[in-house]
Amino acid sequence: MRLVTAFASAVTFAVPILSQQIYDIWSTTWDRSSLFTYTNLSPNPITFQSPGAIGAADIVVSDSQTYQSVWGFGASLTDSSAIVLNNLKAKNSDSYWKLLKYLFDTTDGANSAGFSYLRIPLGASDFSESVYSFDDVKGDTALKNFDIGKTPAVVFSVLNDIRSINSGIRIHLLPWSPPGWMKDTGSMNGGNFLSKYTTTYANYLLKALQAYKAKGIKVYAIGIQNEPENYNPTYPTCVMTAAQEADIAKALRTLMNNNGFSGVKIIGYDHNWNDASGHPIDLMNDGASAFAGVGFHCYAGGVAQQDAFHAAYPKKDIFFTECSGTYGSDWWSDIKWYMDNIFIGAIQHNAKTGLMWNLALDGNGQPMLPGTNSCSPPCRPVVTVNSDGSWSVNQEFYSMAQASKAILPRDAGGPWGKRVGVSVGGSQNWALRVNAFVTGRANSNDWLRYSLVVLNWNDYPTGSWSPTPVKTTIEFRGKQATYTFPVGVTTLWWYAPNQGHSKKADFGEILFANSTEADVQLPEEAFASEDIPEGDAFDGTIYSKSNGEKIRRDRFH
Repeated sequence: MRLVTAFASAVTFAVPILSQQIYDIWSTTWDRSSLFTYTNLSPNPITFQSPGAIGAADIVVSDSQTYQSVWGFGASLTDSSAIVLNNLKAKNSDSYWKLLKYLFDTTDGANSAGFSYLRIPLGASDFSESVYSFDDVKGDTALKNFDIGKTPAVVFSVLNDIRSINSGIRIHLLPWSPPGWMKDTGSMNGGNFLSKYTTTYANYLLKALQAYKAKGIKVYAIGIQNEPENYNPTYPTCVMTAAQEADIAKALRTLMNNNGFSGVKIIGYDHNWNDASGHPIDLMNDGASAFAGVGFHCYAGGVAQQDAFHAAYPKKDIFFTECSGTYGSDWWSDIKWYMDNIFIGAIQHNAKTGLMWNLALDGNGQPMLPGTNSCSPPCRPVVTVNSDGSWSVNQEFYSMAQASKAILPRDAGGPWGKRVGVSVGGSQNWALRVNAFVTGRANSNDWLRYSLVVLNWNDYPTGSWSPTPVKTTIEFRGKQATYTFPVGVTTLWWYAPNQGHSKKADFGEILFANSTEADVQLPEEAFASEDIPEGDAFDGTIYSKSNGEKIRRDRFH
């Protein structure tokens, strides 16, 4: 990096010799020869030059077309995830901190994924040691016995460790069930919500927000009910109609606005794609003023169904909030499916986030709530933590990390990545799945960063297994660069002058991220000499759109 002391004059007089160049590349390849591996192309960057013939694929970036900002990628910090991570800390503290930094450090240039969004269950889920709510005293409508301390202490301990690395991480709270006495079964497992407890339950959720605030934890969003169409009597679930969920949200929104939580979002639905045109739209019809948007899961339906909600309520946010792989599935097939459907696909279909389910579990998908049947085969987490104090990241990590790297703020306090227009042409356009982003700058005079996330799934080019790289041209502002994408996932970026996209208002919400940089800097890669040389789901199973590989998703939702 080159420090600029007189930035304005540097830009004014340097522009004639500046060149758009690609220096930075992160890659994960099908054969695992690269695993979220960083390459710096210095001293031989890829330079955008006058256009020539296009490659086998031709990526056209249209930065005048802008879409949603992306708030990040991550997973759920379940009770079970916190337990295994805390056990790792006790067994091997150095390894624990190395893992957390690898997962959550958003510092520009760090060898880390920079995950920036966490869902946290309010009360027990299928990944808890026992069933509990914060008030299990039947009929306690005054909530005198509400106690956030029912949450295992390790959840807050691990969360605070994560926040010490990424102070700006977005926290999304969500119950798997109201207290059992608010339901027709009298149990947190299964059952239907009783509308007579609408006001009580809204106050219950407000108390959860207040309890987190008392612990110094800023909450970004809260939900009313995880998977409101899921009735499973083997773990905390609750069927809640759209009308019931909307009524609770409206009551909660008023309570939040009157108690210092007006900036906290309420996110509805948090269930599968297959009912995107039903329950989520009904929620907005009944209570649009209460909700910021809705969340989707992967266990039934297809990602394109998000469009039905977006078409009906284009000003409401879409969050993709849960998917789980299972142990025993194919590594590369999973990555293709995740990129196609979530970390490229869901974002293309207007999602602001992409999350997996459990952040961490052991190699058997444990611990789980005794008696639950929610994961069969066992759910695979983002990170597998072993009893000997070692850990390994799974395909969920590599898929998310590649996407996350493209949207993180370039500067401390700077904007997050914003999706821009991109298309793929050429004779092998089918071989690439692509998203493109622009990241604004804290200083509006600094060059913007443009990023591509590219899946090359050209592994059966002639009907038989033969992973084949694709020589690709990249078109940007009348210039052209050439790069051969290996079979796998590649994230790369370059810098270009601002042409109207650097106003902070254009990038929406800005959340301060960690950074070691204290001065305004111009990327070294911006300088050059004047003589530069030249998928659907059903019955619990989701099928990949590429070559028909089948990926099991046997989580019963």
